[in-house]
Amino acid sequence: MEKLNRSDLYTLERYAEVRPEFRARVMQHKRPRRVALGEHAALYFEDRLTMQYQIQEILRAERIFEAAGIEEELEAYNPLIPDGSNWKATFMIEYADEFERDEALKRLINVEDKVWVRVQGHAKVYAVADEDLERETEEKTSSVHFMRFELAPEMVVAAKSGAALAAGIDYAGFEFVCDPLPEDTARSLAADLA
Repeated sequence: MEKLNRSDLYTLERYAEVRPEFRARVMQHKRPRRVALGEHAALYFEDRLTMQYQIQEILRAERIFEAAGIEEELEAYNPLIPDGSNWKATFMIEYADEFERDEALKRLINVEDKVWVRVQGHAKVYAVADEDLERETEEKTSSVHFMRFELAPEMVVAAKSGAALAAGIDYAGFEFVCDPLPEDTARSLAADLA
């Protein structure tokens, strides 16, 4: 999938004009790309459109219009666009109650290494997590992790040919399996692959 560059982005003025329609389109696009992994965790699979939206929103919120600032955001978010042989996702540990979340994050150290996807007929692929920077301490993990699931060529072919997909967590006390993923999710993820 092609990375974003400055010419792909709206100016702040133009984004203000198109934002309602663009946001609605992105929210519709994102819906099947969220995979709940139990009550308190989810994978949000990223792609070029979700990253364009993320960048546009940051530029808008921070009023960034200078080339250097825009390039900085592109450098930060382009790595989350799939490369054709992988899926990239934001993994979120989600608790509404702050105390409950803090306690869970203390319990779930290294959970990010136990998140997986599977293409039917193939082995689980565990996430390569937080390549950008370490997101946990000795006391707790982070509520947000960035993940890459690198697929073997035969997995790519199978996924693009309509093989069922699954995802889950193999972490003691926090296990969850979603098998199979909904068909609209599988179709959306297959489109990320070359």
